[in-house]
Formats: sequence, structure tokens, C-alpha cells
Amino acid sequence: MIVCLIIPLVLRSMTTTPAPAKSVPFGNLKAHYQDYKQQLDAAVNRVLASGHYILGKELDAFEDQFAAFLGLPEKRVVGCASGTDAIYLALLDAGVKAGDEILVVAHTAVPTICAIVKTGATPIFIDVCPDTLVMDPADLEAKVTKNTKVIIPVHLYGQMVDMDAVMQVATKHKLVVLEDCAQATGASYKGKAAGTIGDYGAFSFYPSKNLGAFGDGGAVSCNSEEKYESLKMLRNYGQSKRYYHDEFGVNSRLDEMQAAILSAQLPYVKEWNDKRRKLAALYTKLLKDVVETPVEAKDNFHVYHLYVIQTDKREELKDWLEAQASIQALIHYPIPAHLQKAYQHLGNKRGFLPKTEYMADRILSLPMHQGLTEDDVEYVCHKIKEFIGSKTGSKV
Repeated sequence: MIVCLIIPLVLRSMTTTPAPAKSVPFGNLKAHYQDYKQQLDAAVNRVLASGHYILGKELDAFEDQFAAFLGLPEKRVVGCASGTDAIYLALLDAGVKAGDEILVVAHTAVPTICAIVKTGATPIFIDVCPDTLVMDPADLEAKVTKNTKVIIPVHLYGQMVDMDAVMQVATKHKLVVLEDCAQATGASYKGKAAGTIGDYGAFSFYPSKNLGAFGDGGAVSCNSEEKYESLKMLRNYGQSKRYYHDEFGVNSRLDEMQAAILSAQLPYVKEWNDKRRKLAALYTKLLKDVVETPVEAKDNFHVYHLYVIQTDKREELKDWLEAQASIQALIHYPIPAHLQKAYQHLGNKRGFLPKTEYMADRILSLPMHQGLTEDDVEYVCHKIKEFIGSKTGSKV
């Protein structure tokens, strides 16, 4: 009887598909903490020991440090609760109101659009360049109207928009420029850091970003001390001093714990971005003949928050990588904002942004973070080639 039970188990194990030799998750925040545990624990313990958790010395220090990182003078960065709030606060400071139009791509994380709608303004969607997947300046110029107030160039995936072209349109039509830098901390255009060319820059410190907090967090950069002082009031109920409310405001403050954690990591961001660039170069070298790989535009220093390929077999490849190779790939973003149910009232139908819609069906984000190794990248690329070779024998 015992033999009868054992034999089927043995036969079943012999016919089971062997487990992949390794796995590559999309990110690994737990490992990141372990790598920098000493610095991060020291920052957290310092805040706990201080007994001061909101609007204190840690936030003041981080704001000055981040301004210096961007190449700005002091009093140009204001910490807030999230990247979404960073956009919202900048729009409030710019005087945006109901009836105003904001020019922005539909190919972005939806929080960009949420912040616009929260002000009462209307997003006017711009198509993307098919190679870089960021805002197309030609379509931008075509959609300016008498109601246009702000341009939001979204520096997506770690690459900046053609800011010369954006600023030319803004100057011609007297528009405010708010750079969405949520995925571009450390990126630059013609040597100027993301968030320092327009009137404002909005940063996200979501944990997976190139500089991430251990929770939500954000910051607004600006080009004058006057804007800095106004933004400080807006994030804290519109107070000029305690209980004196000079203007409408909200509660959106980067807390002391997150500020300390960000300060502890800031010195490593350049090193991490350089690592991302090396990994991206290896991806491109190994994949350029089998899929469409990212294009780094002229005058850009791309920091590869995400490494995004394009293929007509996106869904099939994504599923196969996870099931057969334990490789986690994601899609950023499968449904452009103009086709989302929440924004159907704007009347935009499929076909309105043809380049955006085409690439949204083909993009796939491969694992990319500073903890990734070259062996990991080589494994991912080997498996992609294995899949594509088995399906077509050529580039897809």
C-alpha cells in the first residue's frame, strides 16, 4: 500500500515543469533597506529621539539639501505630502482656477491628471513623440487656446521633454510651466536639472522612485523666493504664522521622519542613477535587435526610473516571463488618461491621440532598480530572446 502511494508521487514530480533557475522581481525595497540599514536606522532614531515630527529641522535640512542637489539656491524647495500634492500646490500658487486649461500628455500616471481636476481646471491632452514617449512639442503648440494657463511637461520614465521647445511655446503665449519630475529626480536637459527650467517642478518620493521615502512624500521646486514663501503657506493651511491664515491652503506637509529618510539617501542618488544608466545600456545592447528599446533624446541625461521596451506581443511576453522565467514585468501605463472612464466627460475618443494609443498597446517595463545586477539583466534578456525566438525567430 505504501509503494502504491509513493510511485504516483514520484511520477508526478518527474513530469512537473522545473522551476526557473532564478527569479527577478520588478523591485526589491526590502533589500534596499538592508543595504542602507545603518544610515536609515540612524535617521529614524534621530527623529524619534527629537520628539518633533512635523515641520521641524529635518524638513528644513532636506529642503536645502535637495535644492543644492538640483543646483538651486536655498529657499527654492518646499516639501509636501505627495507628488500629486506637489502638482496641486504649484497649480494653486500659479492661480489656476475653474475654466482654465492645462496642457498635459495623456501618457502619464493618472495622479498628474487628478491634481489638475482638483483645481477645477480642464486637462487638454497632448500626443507624444513615438520614439521618446514624452510630450510632442508640435502637438503642444496646436492646442493652445485663449483659456490655456499652464503647460505640464511630464518627464516620464526618467527622460525629460524637449524643454527648449516647451519654453518657446510658454514664452510666446505667456504660460506657466510646471515640470512633472515624479520619475526624473537627477535627470537633466542641456545640463539643467529636471525641475529647474520651468516656473515650478513637482517631485514624488514614492518608495520606488529614484529617490524614495518609506511612505508617501513629495516636493515642489520653484524659481523665486516669493513662490517659495507662498508655497510654504499653501501646504500648511495658508498660514503666514500660527493661526494667521492669509490665503486658502491645505494640509500637505512632508513629515520629519520621511525628510530624515530622504536626507539619508540623497547622497547616493547620483551613484544609483549611474548604476541605472549602466544597466539600461546593457539591456539595450542585448535587446536592440529583438524588440524596440528606449531612445535617449539628444541633450538628455536619462535616469531610467523605468526601462520600457515596445513589442507587438506585449501581453504574451509579459505572461510568459512571469510563468516560465519568474521575471516580473509591468505596464506603465496600459490605458492613457483620455480613455479612462473617469475622464470620458471630456469627450475624447479613441483616435484622438494616435501615437499615444499605439504605443500604449505595446509598452512593457522590465525590472529596473539600483539593486539589480548585470547577471539579472542578462537573464531577463536571455529569456526574452528565448520567447521571441520560439515565436517568430525575428524582432517583434
